[in-house]
Amino acid sequence: MADNYLEKKYEEYKSRKEGHASRPYNSRKAASHHKTRRVFVTGGAEGIGKAIVKTFRSAGHRVAFCDVGEAAGKETALQTGTSFFHVDVSDREALENCMQQIFEEWGDIDIVINNAGISCFSPITETSVEDFDRILSINLRPVFITSRRLAIHRQSQESPNPFGRIVNICSTRYLMSEPGSEGYAASKGGIYSLTHALALSLAEWHITVNSISPGWIETRDYEQLRPEDHAQHPSGRVGRPEDIARMCLFICQEENDFMNGENVTIDGGMTKKMIYLE
Repeated sequence: MADNYLEKKYEEYKSRKEGHASRPYNSRKAASHHKTRRVFVTGGAEGIGKAIVKTFRSAGHRVAFCDVGEAAGKETALQTGTSFFHVDVSDREALENCMQQIFEEWGDIDIVINNAGISCFSPITETSVEDFDRILSINLRPVFITSRRLAIHRQSQESPNPFGRIVNICSTRYLMSEPGSEGYAASKGGIYSLTHALALSLAEWHITVNSISPGWIETRDYEQLRPEDHAQHPSGRVGRPEDIARMCLFICQEENDFMNGENVTIDGGMTKKMIYLE
């Protein structure tokens, strides 16, 4: 269930704080040309997803997100003035119903960020087929479900929406691995391939589809990282969730519609290093 009361109160607060009369002429002019987009984020309660929710909300967009974590979801919604839906993305019906509620309230969704995912690593001899299926049902299948549902909705519209963006959160593990990561690697490899397939299939509805492959993004206690954790990165630091959120926002800018079917790696340069053990 979405808490739209929080969203409305947040809008009222921002209107008071950023009163039109207090803004200089140039910023008033810029604001008049700003297009508010309708954004849906999966897995938006914590980590990278929360940074994405905050970034798009701060940019003035209308944001709804879903997550399996109810307490964290409500807290993020309260902090950001966004709409939260308590949904397990592996439940197809629940995810589709969530999107349908948003369509009914907003009329359409302009931007979908497929971020929900889990990291489960275990030795292959201890990984059941059910374990493998579960990872794909959370990490990969929802990307298809949300994209398909958006396409079906767009197809039903009498007046075409000329703007659409889907951004899928992939991983550098789509091209590199370590032992025990079969389910996760398969899910991210699937996202990588599904992205360029969707880019072609959704073109007729003016929807571009791209993916982002994060490297090491520390989502918890950044201050506890060791100097060597940062030093191994050519960029000199471990990534933060905001690094990914900013790229999502960039891809979704109206003028960046020529970027389509692409995967962007954001890993501080780690996948460009040639590493051999001596």
